[in-house]
Amino acid sequence: MTALIYIAAALAEIAGCFSFWAWLRMGKSPFWLAPGFLSLILFAWLLTRVDSDAAGRAYAAYGGIYICASLMWLWAVEGVRPDRWDIGGAALCLIGTCIILLGPRTA
Repeated sequence: MTALIYIAAALAEIAGCFSFWAWLRMGKSPFWLAPGFLSLILFAWLLTRVDSDAAGRAYAAYGGIYICASLMWLWAVEGVRPDRWDIGGAALCLIGTCIILLGPRTA
């Protein structure tokens, strides 16, 4: 369930941030900001649903998922295919995410 929450949070964050990008960098209407704000609120709420005793650990583990989702956005929405360096960097980040999420914890 944690992975699904992270994926949903990443999509919500990217969509929210993209609304600002579209407004400021692509000349879109300021009305793009309304769904962007809602998306960012959804993102923040979703991160509180992650089963973690520490916010910082939940955010750190989320980082790897965000990077992968950003590269998928790059490809799907912006039409730019990630290169081997993008893929390698994302794989490295996912390894870090797994270590943070799955590493044994002492009491």
